[in-house]
Amino acid sequence: MRIELSSVFVTDQEQALQFYTDVLGFIKKTDMPVGQFRWLTVVSPEQSDCVELLLEPAEIAAAKIFQTAIFDQGIPATAFAVDDVQAEYARLTKRGVTFSTKPTGSPMLAIFDDTCGNLIQIYQQ
Repeated sequence: MRIELSSVFVTDQEQALQFYTDVLGFIKKTDMPVGQFRWLTVVSPEQSDCVELLLEPAEIAAAKIFQTAIFDQGIPATAFAVDDVQAEYARLTKRGVTFSTKPTGSPMLAIFDDTCGNLIQIYQQ
């Protein structure tokens, strides 16, 4: 058994694609129509043959309620490992990313807003 796909609900797939690729630096892997939406995945340029992140539309009521509830409580929807949280914080801040939690703690972590309805945590392994 392997993890090859994970997902985050997003309020707007195109906005999410732009943020996750242009700002965070992920690479678009799959983009195909599925009804009125898209099967839209991104991957890390460091591990392009590894886990894909599905940018899943938060269109059903349960998804919207879940996404809003965890955001309002400050809970990240997912977490990404980085080699250096301080360096990634500096890089993303320069790109206009808004952090709700600056680098702190042990293990070192920070939390930012993905502009698509989610808080995302970065952490240093």
